Formats: sequence, C-alpha cells, structure tokens
Amino acid sequence: MKTKYFIVTVLLVWAGVKVQAQEQLKLSLSDVIELASQQSLDAFRNKNMFRASYWEYRYFKADRLPSLSLDATPLDFNRYRNREYNFQTNEEEYVQREYLNSDFGLSLNQNVALTGGRLFLRSELGMVKNLSGDKKNSYQSTPISIGYQQNLNGYNELKWKAKIEPLKYEKAKKVFIESREELAMKATQNFFSLVAAEINLSIAENNKASADTLYTIGKGRFQVGTVTQDELLNLQLRQLQADQSLNSARMELSRAQTRLNSFLGLEKEVEISCIIPKEIPELEVKAGVAIAKALENSPEIMDQQQRLLAEDQRVDEAKSETGLNTSIYALYGLDQSSAKLEDVYTDPDQRQRFQLGVNIPIVDWGRRKGRYQMAEYNREVVRATVNQARIDFEQDVVQTVMEFNLQSDQVRNASLADTVAQQGFEVAFQRFLIGKLDVINLNQARNDLETARRDYVTALSAYWRYYYSVRRLTLFDFAEDAPLTEQYDQILEN
Repeated sequence: MKTKYFIVTVLLVWAGVKVQAQEQLKLSLSDVIELASQQSLDAFRNKNMFRASYWEYRYFKADRLPSLSLDATPLDFNRYRNREYNFQTNEEEYVQREYLNSDFGLSLNQNVALTGGRLFLRSELGMVKNLSGDKKNSYQSTPISIGYQQNLNGYNELKWKAKIEPLKYEKAKKVFIESREELAMKATQNFFSLVAAEINLSIAENNKASADTLYTIGKGRFQVGTVTQDELLNLQLRQLQADQSLNSARMELSRAQTRLNSFLGLEKEVEISCIIPKEIPELEVKAGVAIAKALENSPEIMDQQQRLLAEDQRVDEAKSETGLNTSIYALYGLDQSSAKLEDVYTDPDQRQRFQLGVNIPIVDWGRRKGRYQMAEYNREVVRATVNQARIDFEQDVVQTVMEFNLQSDQVRNASLADTVAQQGFEVAFQRFLIGKLDVINLNQARNDLETARRDYVTALSAYWRYYYSVRRLTLFDFAEDAPLTEQYDQILEN
C-alpha cells in the first residue's frame, strides 16, 4: 500500500511538472483511477464521511467508559426582597436580603451496559455568605456519595447500542471501500468518454483528409469522364459533411476533456491524452462464488441487518411501555456543615436516599398497546422488505457477473472487427484510386471502419465498467483472489 501511495505521489508531482511545462498529460485508465482516488471531490467526500462514522463509533465507545466532570458556580450573588414575619412587631414585612453563594461538584459516572443503569460517585463543596446580616460564612460539604439509577421496565438502550453501533462502524468501512469502487466506475466512464471523443476526432480528421483527397481526385476524373456528375456531387457532399463532423468532434473532445479535468480536480488548461488499455484480465467469475462474497462483504447486507436490529429495538422499547414503568434511585454518602472550611470534613454525618418510582397506566385508550402493535407490524414490513431486497441483490449480482463474463469475448470480437475493417478500408481506398471501386462502396467501407472503431471502444468501456461493478458488489478482487481492503489508519491520520 505504501508503494501504491508513493507511485501516486510521483505521478502527481510529474503531472504538476508536465502541466507547468506543456499543459499536456498522458494517462492510462489506472492512472485516472488513482488520481481520482487521491484528489477528486468524490474521494474527499468519501474520506470525510468515513471519518465522521469513525468518530461516531468513538463516541459510542466513550459512552461505555467512566466520565469525570467538574461543575462549578464560583460566584452567585443574589439581592432580593422577601416577605418575612417580624416577631417584634407581630407583622409581616418585606426585608431585603443579600447572599453570596459558591458551589463546586466533582462527578464520576459509569453507564452499566449489563443492566442499562448508571452508577455515580460525587463530591461537593458549597459556601454561602449572608451579606445583609452578620456577614459570616457557612460551608457545606459532601466528601463522597455513591448512587445508582435504574429503570426497571425491561428496556436496556445500552444493550441495543452494543449490538447496533459496532455493526454501523463495520458497515461504514465497507461503504468506504464500495465508494472507492464506485469512484473507479465514474473514472472509467469519464476516461472512456474522452477516449471515444479522441477516436471520433481522429476519425473526423482522417475523414476530412480522405474527403479532400477524394474530391480532388474526383474533379480530375470528372474532367476526363471517368466519374459522373452525381458521383462528384456525392464526393463534394462528403467533404462538406467531413468539415461539419470535424467541428463537432472538436467540440465533443473539449467537453469530454473538461468533464474529466473537473472530475480529477485538475486545472482546465491541462490537456489529457488517454492511453487506451490494450490488455484485459483473462478472468471468469463464478456466480455462486460472487454471491457468497457479496453476502459476506457487501455493506448492503450489513445495512439490512442494521435495519432489522433497529426494528427489534423499537419493538422492545414499545413493549416495555405497555406495563408498569418503574425506576429506582439509591444514594448513600457523607455530609457536614460548619462555619469553618476546615471543619466540614470532620466527623461527617450519613446521608441516605432511596427512591422508588412507579408509573401505572390506568386509562390511555389503548395508546401504549397501539404503539406496540404499530412497532410489531412495522417490523414485519421491514422483514419482508429486507427479504425481497436480499433476493433482488443476489439477482443483481448474478446478472452483473453473467454480463461481465460475456465482455471478454465482446472485446476480442470488437478488436478483430476493428482490424478487419481497417484492412478492408485500405484495400477499398487503393481500389478506388485505380478506378476499380465506385464512391458508394468506398463510403460503405469508411462507415464500416468508423463503426468498428467505435464498437471497440464501447466494448472496452463496457468490460471495465462491469469489472468494477463486480468488485463493487462483492468487495472482492477476483483477479488477485483477495478481498478488497483499505488502510483505515492512514485515512484517519491524513
């Protein structure tokens, strides 16, 4: 992997030098895919989405660890008027009061995943000063208190998070690899769009040169009577059409170039020339193996599992609300108060509290039962949807594999047809030059050549699209017989 990134870095540096010097860049399909994986907007978005998923998982793990927090109110000044009874005058009157308060608390909390409760330790220190009276300080401390809080309705959110969150993170890893293959598919599409535009321009230029030559020859033969006027007009029409086709091909090349530059994050002045891949892997994928790898690796399968778990969680939560909702709160600690700070930690008294809360539904007109039934029915719908999605997914894998296995023959046949069409046109052109072939048959040979060249590029493009589509569905490299992986640590560090 380090070698791979080194090659990409060298390619980027070399590309920068070439851009500054000539504004031209020759790239193969693998070069385009590597550049896209490093500097395209899609790659940037995919990396940051994975990083967000990583920190979401880190938040889940941190929620299962002890947390220490300090809460403080260093200064709380309060001046107000309070209605009080005056025992000397036997009357009620409003008296102005002024207090200065200060409080500090240190808390250690631990969620208990087994039960879903919360265990906590706390230490507190407070001070109050009556500014309107004797201006003396009063201190109160709780050196330590330990407590536990727990709902007793049977629903444990922490248990469900422990099932769902690790699955979500593993899915995020697979989604990132899948997005890399989707990026390769986009790169392939943009690459071959430019290849097709280059081929069309080359055909248009050859046609223009050929049309000019043939029209010149035709005019000479028309003078000697070996070419009829309608044939000469046909040659002139082909020349005009060649001019139009050449202009259109140049515009299409410019558009394809701009799209690829934008996709790769390159400056618009960069001129990319594509190196057409001549070789394709000799590879045949078995549908059964592909399905097994897809079910093992695909994030879509993990997403289906997550959806089922989420519905089970909703049913469990709704079920817990149909009966008694009870909770307990238990606390034991030590506390003391004194006019002197040093005395608040001497001979503390016991502090105890136990609270049992109960919520009993008496009349709710079936609301809680209705919510539970809705959760049950929704779960059944999701189960049916997931089962159908699983069937559709497997069929998609089989269909894609079948299409891919046909592409190598398509490429070979298209390559052979291109060679034959090229030879046929050369023979036809030479026969026309010596007057043994008419214009109609020459035009047919030219059309066959153009069609064969375009079909070859189309076949190559289809092969590589299906190649990366199989990789995307299975997250498996059948050429190397190894699962697709990624250096996640490097992604998180960069």
